[in-house]
Amino acid sequence: MLCVGLDPDPTKFPEFLRGDSHDVADRIETFCKQIVDATGDLVCAFKPQIAYFAAYGAEKQLEQICAYIRKQFPDVVLILDAKRGDIGDTAKLYAREAFVRYGADAVTVNPYLGTDSLEPFLATPDKGTIILCRTSNAGSSEFQSLVTDGEPLYLRVARTAAETWRTIGECALVVGATYPGELAAVRAIVGEMPILVPGIGAQGGDIAAVVNAGRDTNNRGLIINSSRAILYADSSKSFADSARKVAIETRDQINRARETR
Repeated sequence: MLCVGLDPDPTKFPEFLRGDSHDVADRIETFCKQIVDATGDLVCAFKPQIAYFAAYGAEKQLEQICAYIRKQFPDVVLILDAKRGDIGDTAKLYAREAFVRYGADAVTVNPYLGTDSLEPFLATPDKGTIILCRTSNAGSSEFQSLVTDGEPLYLRVARTAAETWRTIGECALVVGATYPGELAAVRAIVGEMPILVPGIGAQGGDIAAVVNAGRDTNNRGLIINSSRAILYADSSKSFADSARKVAIETRDQINRARETR
């Protein structure tokens, strides 16, 4: 159930991958492909965060990384972490960007604009829409925990996903590892729906608590993401080997937690 997030920050790259700004996009591609090669047999998903590429003009390199993942690890789910949320034709274009330009299997979206803003994603055949529900950042409760009709807003999102959005297309939810109690409440509402869980590793989420709170009745159903702890495990030329080591350790922690009821 391990997902590796591809959040390439050139300021954290090993020294030999640092250089002039003119070739930063190519160095991003090199870094990410080495991470993919080192961890692709260990994961259920890769999750490139589009901002880390767009900020450096590396969208073409992101296209090439996505194509590389699909070719080298065709059974690994490719999630474009874009958190899109807009209406009408704009939403349709964002869906096209994710599913056609980048060839993603799934994309993260923001439900704040309502069901019609999600429909272009949900209506795309054989693709997944991963909807923000209870995010891992410290300020997430400012709106997500507001009570509406007797329940927090994030539970209303979960209930709408279970009752409405899943009838339109394939969907999942995002719930942060830093809130295992809320994760359990969401699982109780959505049944077997997959849940993407950011927030372990550098953000401090507890793996055992996440698995115990979020697994489905088949002891699965979670996509547990780790980014910085794996990507930047080492700043030497052996960074990919170190990333693999941390990925194995994380995967094994997840699997040990699954063995415990």
